[in-house]
Amino acid sequence: MIIVNVKENESLDRALKRFKKKFERTGVLRELRSRQAFEKPSVTRRAQRKKAIYKQALLQKNM
Repeated sequence: MIIVNVKENESLDRALKRFKKKFERTGVLRELRSRQAFEKPSVTRRAQRKKAIYKQALLQKNM
């Protein structure tokens, strides 16, 4: 459970912003989206490998 203490003389908008930031850091939404559709481990590995190759190509190109 995420707890956000509202400080004295702090606006509700500011507290809500801190809550959203904490919630985003937990990764709940990211995990929820990944669980919506099952992806085979081989497909996941292939996507990671493809991403790594792309990043390496960008690094090589900039040097």
